[in-house]
Amino acid sequence: MTDLLDIIRDEIREAGPMPVSRYMALALGHPEHGYYTRQDPLGTDFTTSPEVSQMFGELIGAWAADVWHQIGQPKSFSLVELGPGRGTLMADALRAASGQPGFAAATRIKLVETSPVLTRVQQATLEPVVSKYGYMQPEWLTSIDALSEGPFIIIANEFFDALPIRQFVKMETGWHEQCVIDTNTGLALVPSPVPLREDVSLAGALAKAPTGAIAELCPAATAITSDLCSRIANTSGAILIIDYGYERSAAGDTLQAMRSGTYVPVLDQPGSADLTAHVDFQALADCAGEGVSAHPVTTQGKFLLRLGLAQRAEMLKQAATPDQAQTIDAALHRLTDREAMGTLFKVLAITAGRIEPAGV
Repeated sequence: MTDLLDIIRDEIREAGPMPVSRYMALALGHPEHGYYTRQDPLGTDFTTSPEVSQMFGELIGAWAADVWHQIGQPKSFSLVELGPGRGTLMADALRAASGQPGFAAATRIKLVETSPVLTRVQQATLEPVVSKYGYMQPEWLTSIDALSEGPFIIIANEFFDALPIRQFVKMETGWHEQCVIDTNTGLALVPSPVPLREDVSLAGALAKAPTGAIAELCPAATAITSDLCSRIANTSGAILIIDYGYERSAAGDTLQAMRSGTYVPVLDQPGSADLTAHVDFQALADCAGEGVSAHPVTTQGKFLLRLGLAQRAEMLKQAATPDQAQTIDAALHRLTDREAMGTLFKVLAITAGRIEPAGV
């Protein structure tokens, strides 16, 4: 942590104020000292939906199998997950979808992961499932640039929230980029003294934001989504994005840091905390070009219930002990209730051709 702080300070001293996007990239992804490079944070700093219950991944597997049917049951397709965590979602999805005749034989599993620690965990999680149900061995990639062999069915659960954002402050002179500087008392956030050039777009709902407002853009998210849209437009398929965020572009400071389950200052001990920002689903939907359709954004709660989460919970409870039944009910509540993950998390499906994805 001290080493990364020194690296950040040295870069600021040499290059000047550091954009928030660069700070996030270093804090999360530095090859030696980055948060995701050094550890498996799941269950320590945060818990994702697949870790809450097997039902989540099972329904995603059923969703993927349905898309596979709609694209004509190709004999070979790529099932891709971006940021697969511990591999839990993919393992549950593969198990659930394996009952569809021909699905396992057709599936080429591609996992896009940059963390060596998480890659090892994913390998251990997936090996027994892959062997038991007759899937080919997964392929691990460090970038979506390496994706090939469409059609594609692409899953991104809590992937986009950890991509580096640019942050801006509205001042009397216009929008100024938020930057990190080094002071006598530590790192600090300050607006750049120079306003943005006109070719940086902060239009739409942000154009009328009041002085003092903060806006966030995620160029990495829109670039990745545009790339994926082009891939499914050329080869057929679908993209499923599940994350916490907002349906419409709007001003707001959503950058946050969490360490050991507690919110901490964003600039505190870089590399020791998870940094995330809310996902702008409108910006992602706008990436859908010719031949691709972005379906209306829905909430995670509605999506899972439409896929049959409540019915799946009842099925599991039939063979459960009283304690297990209580755990299943608690998971159902956590995944769907508006006071838990049900409404904060949103779902966006983007499809090629005439695919009508379930749940949205």
